Amino acid sequence: MPSSKRQFGDKGEKEAGEFLIANGYKILENNFRIKNLGELDIVAEKNGKLIFFEVKTRDAKHESSFPIGFSINERKRRNLKRIGQLYLIERDIPQDRDWQVDAIFVSVNFENNSHRIEHLKNILWEKYY
Repeated sequence: MPSSKRQFGDKGEKEAGEFLIANGYKILENNFRIKNLGELDIVAEKNGKLIFFEVKTRDAKHESSFPIGFSINERKRRNLKRIGQLYLIERDIPQDRDWQVDAIFVSVNFENNSHRIEHLKNILWEKYY
């Protein structure tokens, strides 16, 4: 049985997937993993572009002390870029295919049983924080 932390993260990934589908994305794959490097939580496509998603889920009560955006640092972005490149190679996708890495932040409020989703696009090249 997965740990409670893993179950919490899985719930966030499920919410993120539903959000993406509702916004016109086609989910191609979940949890593409490269040993010792990390994983792409969701691989999706929209308007011919391949998008790799990093999903971060946080309890809303911790937002003020540890904002969710800080969980994706420069090292994590480098790893996501490398995993994206390896995904193209492993899936035999042309290297000139248009792609980017986005982040989905899911903030869960257990007091009122709700959640908030924030979608940041193109996190490898844009500076958000």
